[in-house]
Amino acid sequence: METSEKTFRVTGMDMTGYMVKDTERAIGFYRDVLGLEPTTLYPDGTGAEYELADGTSFELYNGGGHYPFRPGGTVAFAVDDWRAAVAHAKTAGGTIRLETETPVCFMALLEDSEGNALMIHKRKNV
Repeated sequence: METSEKTFRVTGMDMTGYMVKDTERAIGFYRDVLGLEPTTLYPDGTGAEYELADGTSFELYNGGGHYPFRPGGTVAFAVDDWRAAVAHAKTAGGTIRLETETPVCFMALLEDSEGNALMIHKRKNV
C-alpha cells in the first residue's frame, strides 16, 4: 500500500471518552457520581463533552450511527494539520468512518488494525 508523504505531527491527546448505549443515563451517572456537568451536549442526544479543569476533555458518545455499540474507550489524537493527517490516513489504508467540522473542532473517526475507535482531531482555538 502506497502512503503519502507525512506532513503533519501528532501533538498530544485532545480528548478521551467512552462509548455508551444510553447517553442520558450515562450523563446522569457522571453528574450524580462524580459531580460532572457537560460543557457541550451533542445534537440529537448523541453524546456530551466535559472540559476538565486541567484543560483535558472527556466524552460520552453513543456512536451516532457511525459505529455499532461496543464498550470501550476512544482517544482523540491532536494533530497540527488535520487535512494532511486525514489524507495520510486514507492513503496509508485507514478507513475513515466520518469526517466532520463542529463549532469547536475538526475530527475524523476511524478504527485501528484491532478495531479500536480513534479520532484524528484539531481544535479550532489551537
